[in-house]
Amino acid sequence: MPLLCSADEKLCAFLQEKEDVETSFDRVPGQAVKCGFGLQGVCCRLCSNGPCRITLKAARGICGATADTMVARNFLRAVAAGAACYLHVVENAANVLKNAEPPFPGEAVLEELASRFGLQAQDPRGKAGELANRILADLYRPRSAKMELAEKLSCAPRFKRWQELGILPGGAKSEVFDALVKTSTNLSSDPADMLLHALRLGIATGLYSLMLTNKINDILAGEPELGTVRVGFSVVDPEFINIMVIGHQHALLAALQRELTAPRAEESARQAGARGFRIVGATCVGQDMEARCAHAGGVFAGHAGNNFTSEPLLATGGIDLVVTEFNCALPGIEEICEKSRVRQICIDDVAKKQNAEYLPYDFKKSRETAWKIIEAAAESYRNRRSQVAVTVPEHGCEGSLAGVGEKSLKKFLGGSYKPLLDLIATGRIRGLAGVVGCSNLTTKGHDVFTLELTRELIRRDILVLTAGCTSGGLANCGMMLPEAAAQAGENLQSVCSELGIPPVLNFGPCLAIGRLEEVAAELAAALKVDLPQLPLAVSAPQWLEEQALADGAFALALGLLVHLGSPPFTGGSRLVTDILTRDLEGLTGGKVLVEEEPVRAAEALCDHIMKKRAALGI
Repeated sequence: MPLLCSADEKLCAFLQEKEDVETSFDRVPGQAVKCGFGLQGVCCRLCSNGPCRITLKAARGICGATADTMVARNFLRAVAAGAACYLHVVENAANVLKNAEPPFPGEAVLEELASRFGLQAQDPRGKAGELANRILADLYRPRSAKMELAEKLSCAPRFKRWQELGILPGGAKSEVFDALVKTSTNLSSDPADMLLHALRLGIATGLYSLMLTNKINDILAGEPELGTVRVGFSVVDPEFINIMVIGHQHALLAALQRELTAPRAEESARQAGARGFRIVGATCVGQDMEARCAHAGGVFAGHAGNNFTSEPLLATGGIDLVVTEFNCALPGIEEICEKSRVRQICIDDVAKKQNAEYLPYDFKKSRETAWKIIEAAAESYRNRRSQVAVTVPEHGCEGSLAGVGEKSLKKFLGGSYKPLLDLIATGRIRGLAGVVGCSNLTTKGHDVFTLELTRELIRRDILVLTAGCTSGGLANCGMMLPEAAAQAGENLQSVCSELGIPPVLNFGPCLAIGRLEEVAAELAAALKVDLPQLPLAVSAPQWLEEQALADGAFALALGLLVHLGSPPFTGGSRLVTDILTRDLEGLTGGKVLVEEEPVRAAEALCDHIMKKRAALGI
């Protein structure tokens, strides 16, 4: 096995012992040589004259497309794909809500949205249906018709600026559709227009796929509540039937979580020879459940880790069934599941694994779907446990802070964000940094850049807020423990000591980027400023996939500095690079910073925050 590179030392130690198991870590060396044209974004394979690539000797493709056109086209296609993924999630969540029956664990959220959107229904069931229909109607509008809920979801100064720039999105799915049309063969060749289209997709993604998906999940499964939890592989108890969930769609798993608390489920587990059932979180849906674990009725074991820990987790032998419903369901899990006799069920065919059973999720029969999963898990447990070795390592930690959300944070602060603003004004906290998004294996190694950057930021008295796979990785490395404050600067360390909090606040899954926006919007409103004026920056240090680019487009539309630890395949175009890293700031206030060294990245983010502080006179 090659030398592993992960910030999680216990994970490395476990994998070194599993020489017979191939994971993504093993496959990195075989893919070490990258295509330079792909990295620069100057490769095009849209027609049979190609593939064409831009070189020093060939400045245009056969059709005449320049590097600027190719790069912008590839970038917009990637953002459109990422937006489509997220829109699929909110579409499904709305359909679950449309067919759900009260009582709702998060009925207060439903009432809040009913008031904000002026819903006419009087009872919870009617309000849920009306809300779902309003959301779906906006998703399905033609591109010529603006989405009606957007203004009520937006920070007022931002909405006004988007109107002025002409980047308010029409129907979200139509925006994705036309982005694909626009970037097909011999259609748009205007890089600026394509980048503006990417911003529209970012706005649609942020307001609907992030913010509204969170709200729907809060209604269906309860709102996040602050608490301390166990994280890592140690959440797996071999005496239970362990169901590992992979994806992003808590709404599709809410019924499973609910049914597992029923006496019938407990009896089913006993008959199989187990103490009960447990859901083990992996990837973002696990972090969603972790944030809401106060509502889980004891069936949620905990969050084991982020995207690239899913293969090692299966190698423990302690998982009896895998349920996939979205990414990040790595194809690599298939072989490990087969070797470990782990049954796989897919409930959304967008995440269908080659050797998984497809069980279509029925919005009208969610309870029946849940019981089919429960019965399959019990059967898998009976069939496999005597055939496999279970070796769950001591991994992770106890007492990790979870359940931070826009409301739970405010409640912790006494009902308003004034205490946080006061700490920022006095300089005890210099500013906020959202360290968000994925993990990858090539930007210094699994969670390495993320951990190093986070340590550098807190050392500079910058409070870090996480959303996405960064949350799981940093939690497993102990950064959500109160003791992590010892790594912070003197001022932030004293704040953490007084409040009893870590210097890194875990907002949960990538969807919670929408919660970070809500916090920022409330801070801006309290200061009577627009979002770009806040001492705030965002970093996706180890962004991985197309959804991360859609997240980034939203952050740029919000007017934020967006740091990336590796380039977004745009370096082959000076025009596109200049727009993203410089010119865009004059339009939205946002811009991209690419910095591949954690210390320099932290310095740049800190400099940005200090400039914003100076402009505010603090």
